[in-house]
Amino acid sequence: MNTTRSWLHRTSRIVTPVLACLASAALLLAFSDSTDQDPPPPPRKPGAPASKIDERPRVLVFSKTTGFRHGSIPVGIKTMIELGKEHGFDVVATEDSARFNEKDLATLSCVVFLNTTGDVLDDVQQKHFEKFIRSGGGYVGVHSAADTEYDWPWYGRLVGAWFKTHPRIQPAKINVEDRTFPATRMLPPIWDRTDEWYVYRDNPRPNVKVLMSLDETSYQGGGMNGDHPISWYHDFDGGRAFYTGGGHTNESYAEPLFRQHLTGAVMWASGRSDVPAKKKPTAPLTIDQP
Repeated sequence: MNTTRSWLHRTSRIVTPVLACLASAALLLAFSDSTDQDPPPPPRKPGAPASKIDERPRVLVFSKTTGFRHGSIPVGIKTMIELGKEHGFDVVATEDSARFNEKDLATLSCVVFLNTTGDVLDDVQQKHFEKFIRSGGGYVGVHSAADTEYDWPWYGRLVGAWFKTHPRIQPAKINVEDRTFPATRMLPPIWDRTDEWYVYRDNPRPNVKVLMSLDETSYQGGGMNGDHPISWYHDFDGGRAFYTGGGHTNESYAEPLFRQHLTGAVMWASGRSDVPAKKKPTAPLTIDQP
């Protein structure tokens, strides 16, 4: 018995420290595994662009009208759905202004006002849309988006300019002033096309970055004293806003360049493409004279 007890005593003196070391190592390993893993991404704030987290941007195409209704709206919606399938963004088309609520807007990257007219959102819906933009959401206005919500000053600043009048549909030359932007980089310096060319109440140039302007000598009824912006963009109130004056006619949506123009606008407003940074001018080389 004494021999057995002595053997057990000696064995326990060896095994116990080993077991303690193994237990400590297991605890350290478990702690290391839990801290080295990346934490789960935080939930997206309401209105934050879905494109920042989701694989595909989600775009709401809104075409409600309470004034003049463009006959090109159906083909415009069809085109936006086609462009989404071709270029990797999901499109939800609606004329239901009730979709402008916090829950639905939180799922979106961008809202396209496609030939909307008149008063299309009530006061509560306007507040939700303002919050969406302030949370980083995107806006694309097409043609008569500028003929919308005249009693909502915030929207006027978002779209950049309100509609005043227009001459007849006719060809015109467009000066593409910026060919680096995602919606204009595919365009020629002078873009010849036919559409209904809006005259705006005020020139938006002081408040936005103009992408294209009309050559008023190339058609009748210019109306803006020779400086006639027709497409522009700006960072606005925490979000991104783009407008194009094209898109009145059915034929517009069959034009390959106009379709690319719309695609570039949506991808920029959704946060999936950026404006190339302008290079800083290089200081001239100077040589010290003896």
